[in-house]
Amino acid sequence: MSNELIINSTPKGDRIALLQDKRIVEYHIEQSEPQFSVGDIYLGTVKKLVSGLNAAFIDIGYEKDAFLHYHDLGPNLNSLQKFSRDVMNKKGKNIKLENFKIEEEIDKLGKIDKVLTRNQLILVQVVKEPISTKGPRLSCDISIAGRFLVLVPFSNGVNISKKITSKAERSRLMKLMSSIKPKNFGVIVRTVAEGKAVEEMERDLRDSISKWEDGIAKLVDAKPRDRVIGEMSRATSMLRDLLNNDFDNVIVDNQDLYNEAKGYVHQVAPEKEKIVKLHTGKTKLFEQVGIEKQLKMLFGRSVSLPAGGYLIIEHTEALHVIDVNSGNKSNSEEDQEATALSVNREAAKEIARQLRLRDMGGIIVIDFIDMKKADNRKLIQDIMRDEMRTDRSKYTILPLTKFGLMQITRQRVRPEMNVATHETCPSCGGTGTITASIAVSEIIAQHVEHLVTKQNEKKLTLLVHPFLSAYFTKGFPSIRMKWFMTFKSWIHITEDSSLGITDFKFLNHNGDEIEISS
Repeated sequence: MSNELIINSTPKGDRIALLQDKRIVEYHIEQSEPQFSVGDIYLGTVKKLVSGLNAAFIDIGYEKDAFLHYHDLGPNLNSLQKFSRDVMNKKGKNIKLENFKIEEEIDKLGKIDKVLTRNQLILVQVVKEPISTKGPRLSCDISIAGRFLVLVPFSNGVNISKKITSKAERSRLMKLMSSIKPKNFGVIVRTVAEGKAVEEMERDLRDSISKWEDGIAKLVDAKPRDRVIGEMSRATSMLRDLLNNDFDNVIVDNQDLYNEAKGYVHQVAPEKEKIVKLHTGKTKLFEQVGIEKQLKMLFGRSVSLPAGGYLIIEHTEALHVIDVNSGNKSNSEEDQEATALSVNREAAKEIARQLRLRDMGGIIVIDFIDMKKADNRKLIQDIMRDEMRTDRSKYTILPLTKFGLMQITRQRVRPEMNVATHETCPSCGGTGTITASIAVSEIIAQHVEHLVTKQNEKKLTLLVHPFLSAYFTKGFPSIRMKWFMTFKSWIHITEDSSLGITDFKFLNHNGDEIEISS
């Protein structure tokens, strides 16, 4: 299976697509100045204590106060608070966690107002980004994620991922991490660490400790609402979590992002540095790789299945509902049970992809086509479990009921991804009336004549919808060829399916858009 990470830079932020075998499985949009991302650590201020919820609301600079439950304080809150105060009070220039005396753990069943007070400064980490009308969700159980391990300050334990099942490997990793980790730092070994050499594990540990120490150095002069430790960019964090021997390409169309990605890969896996490539072609990156078309087809209310069935996906405040329909598949199998099984198998694979692609979280209810045989229902559950194995979010899958319903809970830490699949009509602008859209070719021809003869533009490029591109370039002699014979200038025509069918743009020889007066 091939894996590719495609990163397109836009004025509004970066669009990031993860492809497996050329099919998009994850899609993210990162704002130009990301804030309140999962993993960010802030110096917050306790604004309100709510005894009924056993929680506090913390001001970290978001428009709504962030939520911190007692259970998310972590057992070592007292150690975190004392260490933070010592650093901010500058009691010694080099305060090291290794030399710090760990305080007594807080009561697991305690009350929030017994450990926190209003206007108190507190170091917190974002565990869930702002979603809908809710502010960020916070934790005081600080952790620093690395490529092979997660560093947990104020702890001394070593935990191994449950997905590493080999006793010998678990024992090796336990002994290794216990011998190299510093005092007062706990470690959670990630699944990807299986079989990794001592040098790689040690380098990753040093990088995580360095990140912690840099943040603590910032804490000395930090003010309330300041971000002390920032999570790496979404693209780099995906590389950190996903980069392995199966990764084929990381393609970027921005020089700064290219340098960042290449620098990170060089740091963690120098042998994979060649997979990072800079896209310099005239065709838009998402257009060239075929992502633009996939996005428009995959984010609608209705999603087609390869053999004729389709899904209907509805979102509500409480849950997501997915309905599986057979469509024109209904007459292609021997009997109703065979048809239901065939469509449900395809649907299970596509639904697992959709959950990851749209980053749908909370409760998901799937209405599969009814099947009478228990073995077939068990098979669909097994397929869903296998397909979701690569999902990085935590999830639980319940068996199909006799009514064909499957319930899934999936952790949501970021706002659900959505892409507009309905466009305002480019001809009428949403008014419902069209004025001479058939004349668009004549309008373009008039602009070509003006730009070439009046403005003396050389190497002109015309961006149009694929339908218009075919209209201008097909046939003999084509319209473009007629332009060449008339104006003695070749017009480059580029397809861009993100444009409306009657939209068009002109680019000059530098690739800059030419303003066209209507």
